[in-house]
Amino acid sequence: MASASPEPSSYSALAALEARVATIGFRLTTANAGWCPVQQPQFGWIWGDVRLYAAADRAAARAAYRAGDGDAAFLAAVAPGSPAARAGLGVGTPVTSIDGAAAPRGEGADPFARITALEMLFAAHPPQAPVKISGNGNQVDVTPIAGCASDFRVEAVDRPMGIAKGRLVLISKGLAEFAASDEELAAAIAHELAHNILRHRTRLDAAGVDRGLGKSFGRNARLFKRTEIEADRLSVWLLAGAGYDPDAAVRFWTRFGQRKGKPLFQAGTHPRWQDRVASFENEIRAIDAARTAGYPLVPPLIANPPPLE
Repeated sequence: MASASPEPSSYSALAALEARVATIGFRLTTANAGWCPVQQPQFGWIWGDVRLYAAADRAAARAAYRAGDGDAAFLAAVAPGSPAARAGLGVGTPVTSIDGAAAPRGEGADPFARITALEMLFAAHPPQAPVKISGNGNQVDVTPIAGCASDFRVEAVDRPMGIAKGRLVLISKGLAEFAASDEELAAAIAHELAHNILRHRTRLDAAGVDRGLGKSFGRNARLFKRTEIEADRLSVWLLAGAGYDPDAAVRFWTRFGQRKGKPLFQAGTHPRWQDRVASFENEIRAIDAARTAGYPLVPPLIANPPPLE
């Protein structure tokens, strides 16, 4: 859901990007669930909230998301074939109660407080237990699928960037638009999802890294760069596990590394794009070798990632 207020005419385009991210996120998390040490229920949705928008923009936002006039949180995107879709839920569906209790309102200064409260409530639910969801006087049972522990959002930011926040993957509008195909977008999302699966935020905190001014120097930069390399390696396996073309990572990150307007100097926290591509190609060879030999795909690092030091 948007964190900034785009032009009203752009809400439909933003909703379309959210639909793509919801579909890809659902596919990546559920297809790779067997590899993930931490799982949560996946419903195949992204949440919306009209309270994110200025009053003058709400009519346009409601129209784009087919949301009604009420104040309830609603579904901003629903992945085709997902539990939400199979239960008959669609974009714009309001949610007023969950298992008979009022849906959380998420009061507070954070405009995303209600969406965060909903995400955390559903993430704590048993991965495959049905949930009763009510809205507009209708009640449906939704039975989720176990998946890797992450939720997904799209931010209305033109700068192409992705952020992994431990339980959340944020993809900017600019990054989604930069991807030339859904497979390339899946490569970008898989990279951020890999950060969450590998618990990079927690491991960096445990290593005492500086997230401020010192991030780009010395030991801090070295450890951040190491997590980027680990996420790159795992992302290719996540693509393969979900039936995407692993070479999409090579295509996406080659174009991203050569894009116009990129920083003149490579940050010390990230490998050069040429090194990233070489890493992808090495993992793709390992995937191809396993498939040729008839072995199951076993991604690196997941079970016991080495400590950051």
